[in-house]
Amino acid sequence: MKPPRGTDIALEAPHGSFGCYLSRPEGEVNAGIVLLQEIFGTNLHIRELADQWADAGFVVIVPDLFWRSAPGLQLGYDGADLDRARAMRAAFDLEAAIDDALACADYLRAHGARRVFTVGYCLGGKLAVATATRPGFDGAVGYYGVGIEKLGIAGGVKCPVLLHFGADDPATPPEAVVALGRQLPAGAELFCYEGAGHGFNNWRRPTHDAPAAQRAFARSLTFLRGID
Repeated sequence: MKPPRGTDIALEAPHGSFGCYLSRPEGEVNAGIVLLQEIFGTNLHIRELADQWADAGFVVIVPDLFWRSAPGLQLGYDGADLDRARAMRAAFDLEAAIDDALACADYLRAHGARRVFTVGYCLGGKLAVATATRPGFDGAVGYYGVGIEKLGIAGGVKCPVLLHFGADDPATPPEAVVALGRQLPAGAELFCYEGAGHGFNNWRRPTHDAPAAQRAFARSLTFLRGID
């Protein structure tokens, strides 16, 4: 993998100033993505994901969702880092994070994006659905968000939604996926990938499932490009 090529910026919002990673494609664009992190902060993989989406033609901004308590946090996936990530998840303020995502959407629109989407992974996958219940986004994609069905909000999404899950993800067992599918409004799309577990899209972890990740990315790209 190439090193991240984006830049770190400070975004000034009504509720405070926080750091973001910004990745731009070559040439002129009219669509942007607010990319929402896993529980491990704005680490190397999240930055690589932003660059991947930028290579597909989107301008991408990644808000540091932990800025209120641990600004700039970037964690690994094992040992003390994993414990810290779980603690951050337990203390996570979903409503405050929605405000951050909306501020990022405003930033992208102010800089030329005609359409703005959220794409989230893990913690960000749940947040992507939460943001979709608010005006301000043209579409949302979520990867293996845990516990979305418990929030009772999926029926209130206001934009097209596409969700991906691993069929072998113990954090989102089949009955949870079925419950979520029943909540989603008509037209929302949900895919499960046989043999894939939690984090199947993360090529920095042993859980990576390349075929599932490739299918999910292709579907996500087609989905977002089809929203006008």
